[in-house]
Amino acid sequence: MDREMNKIVIVTRRTRLEELKIRYNTVEQARFYLEHLGADFSDYEREDLRYRESLAAVCRQAERVARVQVIDRAFLPNMIFGARDIVIAVGQDGLAANTMKYLDGQPLIGVNPDAQRWDGVLLPFEAGDLERVLPAVLAGRCEEKSVTMGEARTKDGQVLYAVNDFFIGVRNQTSARYLICYNGLTENQSSSGVIISTGLGMTGWHSSVMAQLKGLARVFHLGEVREPGASWDSPSLIFQVREPYPSRFTQTELVYGEVSRKDSLTLTSRMAEDGVIFSDGVTEDYITFGAGMEVKVSPSERTGRLVVR
Repeated sequence: MDREMNKIVIVTRRTRLEELKIRYNTVEQARFYLEHLGADFSDYEREDLRYRESLAAVCRQAERVARVQVIDRAFLPNMIFGARDIVIAVGQDGLAANTMKYLDGQPLIGVNPDAQRWDGVLLPFEAGDLERVLPAVLAGRCEEKSVTMGEARTKDGQVLYAVNDFFIGVRNQTSARYLICYNGLTENQSSSGVIISTGLGMTGWHSSVMAQLKGLARVFHLGEVREPGASWDSPSLIFQVREPYPSRFTQTELVYGEVSRKDSLTLTSRMAEDGVIFSDGVTEDYITFGAGMEVKVSPSERTGRLVVR
């Protein structure tokens, strides 16, 4: 064991069965409700059992080499990680991404608890692999992928990071009003919000917006739409404006662009209420984007470290 290491932090998530127990108070009531609707309740039970078995195996392997702390994903925003912690996310890809954005240089190991159920792009390992992987991480012999993160910094000093993407708009994703400034060009806009994606996030929300654009291009015979290639460590972000609305007071020219560290992208809220900035789909951890609030979005100096071998 590396005596200088702080600890191994294992990040967990609730299974669907656990969420149902919270909603319906007991497993029996949850079973009655779902089976009444014709759903297969046994699938929820199998998923929960497999997750618990995988988590128990991860804990056993971690406890052999270090002291261990287990936390639920809900506590990530308030978690203080040690500089030499090793972090293990046991769940789906979203959990790995949500965990990474709260790290500052600590290596992240993504464990897929059910490889038959989840693809696991960010989860290259299963629980049994940790017997080999953890000693390699401790010794600094592991292979890692660097992941560029986005950074949203408000004028009053609040900061939020993103591994996949930011959403800037209205909480319920109705019409948002704001001033957008990109490399010296400025517009008043009204839209369904702005998405700013990292290289890793290009296969997420960004791809759904591009799919709509490609479909429209086919209908109007506009030719092939080519997406920019981006790797996980791409040094730039891509912003897209969703459904911009033209009017006497709003414009629709600044709807897509690349943001590197030498570029400038700022947005200033024109909304009296319900304006928000959140990242990676986690709506519970957000920055209020109220009237007059200005935010600058750029690639972050902070990068993620995902253990891949």
